[in-house]
Order: sequence, then structure tokens, then C-alpha cells
Amino acid sequence: MSTIEVDAPARHAHDRGGARAFADRWPFRRKLNLLVGVPLAVIAGLLAYLFTDLVRQSSSASAAARLVRDSAQVARLMDRVEAEHQQAILLSTRYESGDARPSTSAYRAAQHAVDSQVAEVRAAFGDRLPQREAQALRGVEGLTSLRTSVEQSYLPADNIDPAYAGAAQGLIDGLGLDRNADLAETFTGNLLDSLLRADAAHGAFETNVFAATTGDTNALIEFTSAVGAYDLYTHQAERFGRFATEAQAERLSGIEHTRAQRKIADAYAELQVDVGRLQTDDQAQLRRAVREALADYPAYPEQAAARLEITTALIGQIADRADAAADSARWRAGLLLSGSLLAFALWIAFAVLVRRSVVRPVQALTGAAREVAEVAGRELARVADDDTEDDGPPRLRDMPVTARDEIGDLAEAFNRVQTTAAALLERQVLSRRNTAEMFGNVGRRVSNLSTRQLALIDAVERGETDPALLERLYSIDHIAVRLRRNADSLMLLAGIRETVLDAGPTALSTVVRAALGQIEGYRRVRLYAASDVLVEPDVIGDLTLMTAELLENAVSFSPEGSPVEVTVRSSAEGTHVVITDHGLGMSAERLAEENARLIRRERLDLVPTKVLGLFVVGALARRWEIGVELTRTPGGGVTAEVTLPASLLVTPSAGAPAVTAPAPVIEATGPAPAPARAKTPDPAHEKTPADGTTSDQPARAEHGAPLPRRIPRRA
Repeated sequence: MSTIEVDAPARHAHDRGGARAFADRWPFRRKLNLLVGVPLAVIAGLLAYLFTDLVRQSSSASAAARLVRDSAQVARLMDRVEAEHQQAILLSTRYESGDARPSTSAYRAAQHAVDSQVAEVRAAFGDRLPQREAQALRGVEGLTSLRTSVEQSYLPADNIDPAYAGAAQGLIDGLGLDRNADLAETFTGNLLDSLLRADAAHGAFETNVFAATTGDTNALIEFTSAVGAYDLYTHQAERFGRFATEAQAERLSGIEHTRAQRKIADAYAELQVDVGRLQTDDQAQLRRAVREALADYPAYPEQAAARLEITTALIGQIADRADAAADSARWRAGLLLSGSLLAFALWIAFAVLVRRSVVRPVQALTGAAREVAEVAGRELARVADDDTEDDGPPRLRDMPVTARDEIGDLAEAFNRVQTTAAALLERQVLSRRNTAEMFGNVGRRVSNLSTRQLALIDAVERGETDPALLERLYSIDHIAVRLRRNADSLMLLAGIRETVLDAGPTALSTVVRAALGQIEGYRRVRLYAASDVLVEPDVIGDLTLMTAELLENAVSFSPEGSPVEVTVRSSAEGTHVVITDHGLGMSAERLAEENARLIRRERLDLVPTKVLGLFVVGALARRWEIGVELTRTPGGGVTAEVTLPASLLVTPSAGAPAVTAPAPVIEATGPAPAPARAKTPDPAHEKTPADGTTSDQPARAEHGAPLPRRIPRRA
């Protein structure tokens, strides 16, 4: 076979100058890095910065909205504390007016309301409760000693006011609204802080006015505190108006225009008219002042409820404003993300268009390389020990050279390599086909010659009556049978399959005896047939060859004095032929390797082995789906177990006689036949029993016994 070498024409590069020549000399990897890597890095950095900032803004706005909504519970707690403050002032005034056992139920109900609201605040904030706010809540719960003192006896108002005022002030300070970074950007912190402080100041003003109207010894102090609380409320309301909308400021001023507030304002105005009569030591006047204060007291809870309603409504509006800021931040993040992704997609599209001039030649080279790899893979698969015919020589397409840079040089070199590889593959295919054909022809010739030789020996045996000469003819006959077996193995390895169907179903033990007649050390073999079955006619020849190869290995690789046992038995898994020798055996690694060779397909020229028969056994086992497994023999040696599937066996019908085919088989006989029989050998009387059974004693050939007799093939 001749190989045509295709050389690409020489390419002469055009002289170019300037920036274009400089860019053409760049490797394509640098071009890709410049066109794709740098823009991607810049865009990725910009997107990361934008995403981080927008996500932070959205998260801060969401956290601010949650804090504002949770602060409504703090406003309710301050209202409950102020209500308890008023009840404490009222209870202490009753003690001062001479009431020895005033009722404490209202005071204790106010305490219970405060404690319940403390639990509500903790539940609303959860694990987001600020540390200072938690400390303020503990301060509210620490009013227990003051509560006990108020319940037991009279306590001056100037001792009661600081505790409750400090508790309310601590609740506002604990939120840290003016120092919260999440609230600072939208002025939400100052807005909410001024609202809560205005609410607390007005509540303190109401309580101080009520305490001053009771006429106790500290009424003047309470009036002074009321004036200061009202000034503080006015300041915080003005501060709230600077950050709030006009509608929100007007809504807060509604605290001063309720019906209850008008009553409280009238009482405050009366106190301003005559400050000198605020306090008295006369018990009768004190009790009268207490009764008048109690008559006006319903206005104070009503005003507190109205004030709390206005405060919580404004807190809800502030929370809605924070939610709107969070939504706005999310929308901005979405818009910026969409715009960035759109710009990124456009840039990627542009980069793809630029890169195609570089990537497409590489992809074409990759496709051509894959085609070469697929062709080489098919050739490697064909190397397996199978029966497929070799296809024609592979045809590979040339790689078009479309670039003038390093990729163009690579394409030209690849075309030359591809042409050479195709020529090598073609030569390999032809060489393998010729080698297989040569071995097949040699095997066929040897098989034909041995068949003719056996026919001549049969003719001589029929006319010979001398026992000594007849025994020599039997030895020559046995050697010719072994020679034909080797020729059959050679044709099998060469991929030639010949099936001769001139026989009917045959007993498995007869097949084993036929295989026994094709080996040299048949005298050491002992056959045990625990059960027997009939084998399909088309598998008899291959099964005989397989069994002969396994027997040959068992005899060859075991000591001369050791026996080789062959057992034929049946089980639920199928019919088994077990061949056991007692030689040196194989290592575990070698056994695993040989068992794998019996399953997978390998070529003898690529995976040589000293045990040539196992290649034949593996090929036949795969052809007929027969299970063959090699294991260690206890005490040393190898045991080969052949498992025949049910598809290769014949099940005789009920009442039908067993069929014994007139196939050319070898029969392992017992002791030497009588001279009279030896003088007149009759093939018709030398066949195996028709029922295919054997005795339970081992059928063996003692030393000096005649060779296994081959029944000649009948015309």
C-alpha cells in the first residue's frame, strides 16, 4: 500500500506595518484577555459596588421601618407608665388626706398593664432589642420598691415623679434614634425621637397638672414641673415640625384641641391664677381638693387615649415613609441592575463578535481533532477480540485555513498531521486484515490436511487386524485430532467461524469425552458425571473446543502424577462442567486478570499471554454467552467452572427416546478392549450409550491403556 503525502503550499506573509502588524503578531490568548478580561473586570467591579450600596440602602430602610413600627409599642409603654404615675400620685394624696385604708386596686391594675406592655415590647423587638432599651425595660421593672412604698403609706410627689419620669425618659433614650445610622439618612430618627419626646412631655404635663390640683404639700413643685413639661412639649413639637410634613405637624397639634385637653387646660389656668393656694395643711381642705381632682380625673385617661392615638398614627406614617424609602431603594437597585446587565449583555455580544475571528478557527480545529479521535477510537475498539469486519480506510476532511496568525499555522500543521495519521490508520487496517487472513488460511489448510489425514487413518484402521499396529494407528489418530484442534483455535483467533451441523443433540458427558480425546495427558483425567443433559447440535463443536482448551491447561500446568477431575452436574443456576487441577495455581492478581480476559474482548497481538487457550475460551464464551470462572483449588491449583445457559440445552419430550448424534467424538474408554474386538473394530458398536449417562465411577485410562477412540465421521 502506498501512502500519498499531501503537503500544504508554502504561505508567504504579506508585509504589514504599523499597529495592524503589531496586533497580528499578538497571540490570540492575549487578544482574548484584552478584549474580554479587562472589560469584564471593570464591569464586575462596578456592579459589585453598585449592588452592595443599593442592597445596603434597602436593608437600612427596611430595618428603619421595622424599628419605627416597633417603637409604637414603646409609646404605648410610656402611656402605661404615665397612667401608673397618675395612680401613684392619687394613692399618695389619699393617704395624706387622712384615708387610712385607700383602695389600691386601680394602682395595681396600672402596674399589671405596665408589666404586660413590657412583655409586648420585648416580643415586638425580639433579638433586635437594643441593649440600652433592654436596660430601660429592666428599669421599669425595677419600680417594685417604689410601688410597695406607695401602697403602704404617704409618699411625697417629688419622690414619685423622678422615678416615673426617669423610666419614661430611659425608654426613649434606649432606642437611640438620634444615633441610628439607618435612620439618619432620611431624618427618620430625629422625626421619631421628637415625636416620642413630645408625647412623653405632654403626658408628664398632664400628670403634673393633676398632682397640683390635689392640693398636697408638694402641689407647688408639681405646678412648676407642669410648666417645665409644657415648655418641653412645645420645643419638641417645633422640632417635629421641622422634619415632618405640614399635615403631620398639624396632626400632632391636635393633642391640644381635644375635649379632655380643654378641661386640663382650664385646670392649669386656674392654678396659674392663684399659685399661693395650691397647697394646704388643713385636712378638710385637702380632702375637698382630692374630691374635686377625682371629679375631673376621667378627663386625664381620655386625653391620654387621644394622645396615644395621635402618636401611634404618626408613627405609622413615619413607618410608611421608611417603607417607601426601602421600596425606592429596591427599585433603584432593580433599575441599576437591569441597566448594568443590559450593558453587560451588549458588551458580551460585541466581544463575541470580535472573538469569533479567533475562536471559530480554534473550534474548527477542535472539531477536526475530535473527528480524528473518533476514527482512532473506532480503530482501537476494532482491536477488541470480536467478529466485526474491518471497514475501509478512514476518510478525514481537511481543515480550512481561514486565519493568518498562529491559528493558521496550526491549521496547516494539523492538516499535515491528519494526512499522515490517516495513512497510518489505513496501513494498520490493511496490515491487520492481511495478518488475520494469513493466519486463517494457515489454520484452514492445517484443518483440511488433518481432516484428510484422519480419513486416511480411518481407512487404514478398518482394514487392519494387527493389535500392535492398530494401537500405533490410534496414537497417530490422536495426534491428528490434536492438530486439528490447534487449527480450529487458530481460525477462531483469526476471526473465522465455521459451524458443521451434521449431528443431533449430544449428551454433555459425551462432549467432555470428545474434548478429552483432543488433549495429550488424557490418562490423568477422571470424569465424574453426577447428572447429564443433551446439548444443542450447533454448539457441540465450539463447546468441545472450549472444554479441550481448559483440559489442556489443567493438564499442562499441574504435576504429572496429580489427577485432573472433571465433574458434570446440574443446579438451579444451570448445568456446570467443573475442571479441577492440583498444580501450583495462579496468584490472586493473575486470576483476576484472566477472569477479566474471559469477559472483555482483547486482541492476542496486543495482550499476549502464556495461556493461549484462555483467549479461545473467552472468545467462545462470549459467542455463546457461556459463563466461565477461574478460582483457586483448595490445597493448590486452579478450578475452571463452565456454566451452560438453558438456551444451549435440549429438553427431551415425555416418552421420547434420547438422541445420540453420530457426531465425530472421542470416547474415553476403560481398560484395553479384547483382542478379538480389536481385530474387528466396528464404528457402529463404538458409539457412546444412547441415553448419555455414565456410571458414578470415574472414567479414566490407566497407564498402558489404549488411546481414547475417535468414532469416524460417517458419510
